[in-house]
Formats: sequence, C-alpha cells, structure tokens
Amino acid sequence: MANEDKTIQIPDEVARAMSEEGNSKTTETKQVKVPDTSPKASWGQTDEVQKTEYPSEVVDLPSRGWFYDSSNPLSSGQIDIKYMTAREEDILTSQNLIKKGVVLDKLLEALIVTPGVKLDDILVGDKNAIFISARVLAYGKDYKIKFKDPSTGDDVEDTIDLTQLESREFDFDNCERGVGIFDYELPYSKRKIHWKLLTHADEQSIEAELKSMKKFTKNKNETAEVTTRLKYVIQALDGKEDRSFIKSFVDKELLARDSLSLREHIRKNTPDLDMTFNFESEDTGYEERMTIPLGVDFFYPSTGV
Repeated sequence: MANEDKTIQIPDEVARAMSEEGNSKTTETKQVKVPDTSPKASWGQTDEVQKTEYPSEVVDLPSRGWFYDSSNPLSSGQIDIKYMTAREEDILTSQNLIKKGVVLDKLLEALIVTPGVKLDDILVGDKNAIFISARVLAYGKDYKIKFKDPSTGDDVEDTIDLTQLESREFDFDNCERGVGIFDYELPYSKRKIHWKLLTHADEQSIEAELKSMKKFTKNKNETAEVTTRLKYVIQALDGKEDRSFIKSFVDKELLARDSLSLREHIRKNTPDLDMTFNFESEDTGYEERMTIPLGVDFFYPSTGV
C-alpha cells in the first residue's frame, strides 16, 4: 500500500475543514514529500504562507473506478485518504453523532482528501475498502474480534490481519465502462431484472426507510430489509422502470427462491472486498466462512481511557 516516498496533495477546502478555529490560512495547494514510515504531519512553507500538510495514502478501489462517470474523480480507481489523528478520534467518540447514526459518515468526510469526491457517490464495495484502509493506517493491521462459535455457542476471540483482505474476483471486461446497471433472468419465474450497484446514498435511503417503517410496526422484531433493499436495487422489470410496478412485484409476486437467487447473484457480481474469514472451532473442528463485523469499535480499540 505504501511507497518508499509519497507525494501528498491537500486542497484548501480540506485544510479548512480540518481546522474549525480557522487556524490554517491556506491560499494555495502545496506538494511535499513525506516518507511513508512516519505518520506525523509535515510542515510545508512558501515565501507567502505556511500551513500544515497531512500524510495520506492512495487506496485502490475494488471497482477500479469502472462504474463511475468519467467526470467523477473516483473513475481513476483510486482515492487518497489521510492518516487518522486525535481529531478524528473526537468524531468517533461523539455521542451526538453516534446517536444520529452518522458517526462513520463524518469520519469518512474527514479522511477523504481527493478533491471533488462526494460521499454519496461512493459505491458500497469501495466504501468498505476505504474503511479497512483507514483502520490499518490508524491502528495497524491486527483487528481482534469476538464472536460465538456456531457449533457450541461459546464466546471466542480471533485476530484478523486486515492487510490480507482482497477484492473479490470480477470480470470487468464484460461490463460497459461508466454503467453500473446489470441484467439477470430470474431462474424460476423467468422475469427479466435490471439491477444496479448501490451507493452510499442508496444505503442511507434504505436505512432511513427501514427506521421510518419500524416506527409504525407493532412487532419491533419484524424487518422489511430484504424487500426494501430489493426495491432500491431493481431498476427495471421486464423492461418497465415504473417504481410502483417494481414495488408491487417485490411485495406480491417475487418468489422466495427467485429472491434468494437474485440476492446471491448480486453478492457475487458486486465489486467489493472479501470481508470474510475462515473459522475453525478448537473444540469441535467445525469450519465456517464468517463475515468480519464492522462498527464504531472497529475504528476505536478500547484503551481504558
């Protein structure tokens, strides 16, 4: 991930966003050489102005930028993120942001330094890669997780090397550049589906709709996540793009086995990191491929402070 010598380029708007008190009075962008071995901020100076430069790293996106419009900076297939500082830890521990459910969004906004990137535009798989890279840069590659042994129900611990996570295999050559829409024929009903890759904005809309629906649901344990997500994913049904037509189909006609097949197809054909690890029970020898849990504690290991 890191090169022996790296050029850091921080635009003015990012410098201002990282200093609420307005201490950074920058009028131009300056490039400095920062050795990758030192995460400390370096200082650049010109004859006219002095400002703080933040070391950053280039993150390769699982999508390779293939499905973004050519005018989008993400179409390069890479994004620059800065090293986390104590200032970002303030974001992670903000109870107000945590209660609002936007703490990780605010963290991303603070870390992304590539000019012109909009958080809403980032594909979900690419966002996962940014999260992982941010965690490695902040606290190192080892991530301790706690979970239950599926075969015994006992609490167990494991340590994941985050640098070993790789992108899923994906055939980009068979996909049109700049277009994130794909077709799929449901195996049982033979209905033709056109579906899209979800962005951060889509995920936010889905979460907001689920929360709204839960307020009016008598049984708080019930969830409409599968159908709600499919309504956002499916863009056309048998060539028809009418949203009410698609929603009605998902609610009343979509067979469970077609739904399962579609969701599995989407999972396998979405550019993303492979966020799973192999687990083998020490007690029973049971083996399972399990998903790595992500949350606020993923970025903020307990220190007892």
